[in-house]
Amino acid sequence: MDNDVSAGSTSTSTLGHLALGITLLAFGIGHTGVVDGVTAADAVSLALYVGGIALFVAGLLELRAGSGFTGTAFAGLGAFWFTWGTGADAHVSGHAAGLFLLLWALFALSLTLGAAGGGLLAQGMYALLFLALLLLGVGQFAGSGSLVKAGGWLAAVSGLAAWYGATAALANWPTALPGRAAGRGVTATG
Repeated sequence: MDNDVSAGSTSTSTLGHLALGITLLAFGIGHTGVVDGVTAADAVSLALYVGGIALFVAGLLELRAGSGFTGTAFAGLGAFWFTWGTGADAHVSGHAAGLFLLLWALFALSLTLGAAGGGLLAQGMYALLFLALLLLGVGQFAGSGSLVKAGGWLAAVSGLAAWYGATAALANWPTALPGRAAGRGVTATG
């Protein structure tokens, strides 16, 4: 694979965002309790293989193609999903689970700040992920089902944003809010 080819990075990024979106949707919906009989534990296989392995590999391909931010985001989030998926059956305390989620919330915060130049959709997606992990972590510490449910909703919305971004790239849909072009609309009188 030639490092000078940027098209591979675009398709890898799209695939990575689809994997992230689907995994976040399943994880988030499982925490909300909105679908009867579906819990976050039901997302373990998806998190392990799609969110963990596929996203991690997409991250490595992005890093190889020269995309440091997207590669870091995908590889890091792949590690998160793989770790969560392999440890979901482990019996740990609420505090241990909360600490795990809060530490990964810090990673998501770094992604939010790093995505500042990447557009509102990407920054919003990572910000929602940060808030979701923060609420899920605090909810675990506090034993609060309401906070966990709210975190699940934020994770699901973050997943929708990732899915939309990837689908928009495939379908050539807009990903930026319409606005005035720079320098237009204001004229000097003189």
